[in-house]
Amino acid sequence: MTEPTMLANDLLRSAARLSRWASRHASFDVPFAQARLLALLDELGPSRVSVLAAADNTSQPTMTTQVQRVQAAGWVRRTPDPDDSRATLVSLTPQGREALASVRLARGAVLQPALERLHGPAMDRVRIAVDVLDELLLLATANPSSPHRKDA
Repeated sequence: MTEPTMLANDLLRSAARLSRWASRHASFDVPFAQARLLALLDELGPSRVSVLAAADNTSQPTMTTQVQRVQAAGWVRRTPDPDDSRATLVSLTPQGREALASVRLARGAVLQPALERLHGPAMDRVRIAVDVLDELLLLATANPSSPHRKDA
C-alpha cells in the first residue's frame, strides 16, 4: 500500500471514529438516521430521493421512508423538480435546519472538554487540521470522477 493510500485510510478512520464517538456520547432528540439525512441535505442542497439514497449508500425505498419521517416532523419539504415535473426535490425547512443545528451543537459539546484541555500549539494544530480537512474536501469534491458531486 502506498503512503498516500495508508494516510488516506488513517485519516478517514480517525475522522469516522471521532464522529461516531461524538454521536454516541451526545444527547439529542433527533434519531441518528434522521440527523444523518438532515446533514446530507445540508451538504447536497435540494435533492431527489434517488440522489439522497445513492449518497447515503442505501436503497431508494429506505430513503423514501426516512424522508417521510423527517417530513412528518416538519424538517423537510418536497417541491416539484423544475427539471422534471414527475419528480420532487427534498429540501430542509427552517425547522430542519434548527434540528440539525441542535444535533451539531450537542455533538460539539461532548468534544469541547477535550479541546479545552489542549493548550497552545496543540489547539493551533487542531485549527490547522480543520483547514486541511476543508481543503481536502474541496479538492475531493472538485474531482469530476467523484460519485457524489453536488451538481450531479
